[in-house]
Amino acid sequence: MRPDKVFVIARREYAIRIRSKAFWLSTVALPVLLLVLMIVPTLLASRAGSSKRLVVVDETGRLGASIVQALADADDGAAQVASFEVFLEPPAADPAGQRADLDRRILAGEIDAWLRIAESDLEEGRIEYHSESVASFLSQTILEQRLTETVRRDRLSRLGIAPDLADGLIAAISLRTVKVTAEGSREEAEGAGFFLAYALFFLLYLVLMIYGQQVMNGVLEEKTSRIVEVIVSTTRPFDLMMGKLCGICAIALTQLSIWLGTVAVLTLPAIVASVAWLPAEVDVPRLEPRLIAHFLVLFLIGFFVYSTFYAAIGAAFNNVQEAQQFAGYAVVLLIAPMLFFFLVIDDPDSTLSVVTSLVPPFTPLIMLLRLAVKAPPAWQVALGYAAATGFAVFMVWLAGRIYRVGILIYGKKPTLKELWRWLRYA
Repeated sequence: MRPDKVFVIARREYAIRIRSKAFWLSTVALPVLLLVLMIVPTLLASRAGSSKRLVVVDETGRLGASIVQALADADDGAAQVASFEVFLEPPAADPAGQRADLDRRILAGEIDAWLRIAESDLEEGRIEYHSESVASFLSQTILEQRLTETVRRDRLSRLGIAPDLADGLIAAISLRTVKVTAEGSREEAEGAGFFLAYALFFLLYLVLMIYGQQVMNGVLEEKTSRIVEVIVSTTRPFDLMMGKLCGICAIALTQLSIWLGTVAVLTLPAIVASVAWLPAEVDVPRLEPRLIAHFLVLFLIGFFVYSTFYAAIGAAFNNVQEAQQFAGYAVVLLIAPMLFFFLVIDDPDSTLSVVTSLVPPFTPLIMLLRLAVKAPPAWQVALGYAAATGFAVFMVWLAGRIYRVGILIYGKKPTLKELWRWLRYA
């Protein structure tokens, strides 16, 4: 490898892209889109805060008032998802007629839903719910929780247990999660590690997907450029491919830094507000410098592994339509680690987790997931990095040979036999 030539090609690639309008438009577009996605739902929620009008027909004669009180006392978090305006209606002498009338009122828009509480249904653990839409999962879940609490209290009260004692008997149990590390133990919010792993995993996935496509599109554009013919005639395939990938990688890091900085500024107030509600002894998940360093290393390895796939595809075909058909194979390699996501989260030291984290195409995503959940043994990290780095270098060499020949081929879709010939004689 000639570092001087790699540097010249990388600098040219970086300079061309950093000056393009497309780069700055895409750089600005994501933070703006994020800001819109943060503000618009909040505005819509504040304007669409009407309560569901719910009629309760209590045939037992003892639960109606308690249900009204339970729904009125919903906490702020539940009220933001679903709130109810409850009306008690006594059971009529003609139950069938009352049912038909309440259904008619739903269709007429006078009410949103109604409940029928019958003793026979309670014995089976059910309450009848009528609504024009029964697909509102969140509001129905909250309603079920409130009804369950009310019915439990009623059952305990009928057994002669005092209300204050009943509340203690039906109180839910939550885990006090303590994370154990080599540096010591610390209490961490339940599920915090999962969300940190989830965020890092999908951030890396999206970045690799976006810039892999950019590499392929850039190669396709260069097939119409005469300048690249001069470069190809004076540069070894490996140096050519390495320089191109280094330039685009530098662009990716530049854009990623801008995006992450903007996201941090936009979301910092919300994060601070959320942390303020946690008990003082509970830690939020820590984005440690060690994990950030692993993320950057795995990004670089993953970028070179997947971008070489896309670069080879772009060089081998003549237009985006042809290239996209084969780009699906690279996408499959990116999507495959998602199949193991929950298995790795659940047991990062299982045989499946260890093996997949050492398979080079999967290493960047699976190893990052393991590192975010629980630090693997150092030898596994070192072996995974070594195997993935070696595979990345091999892919750069392979793609460089295809690139050198394919970039000069026009108008003909190559066969597998021709691709093999390119690899042998480039």
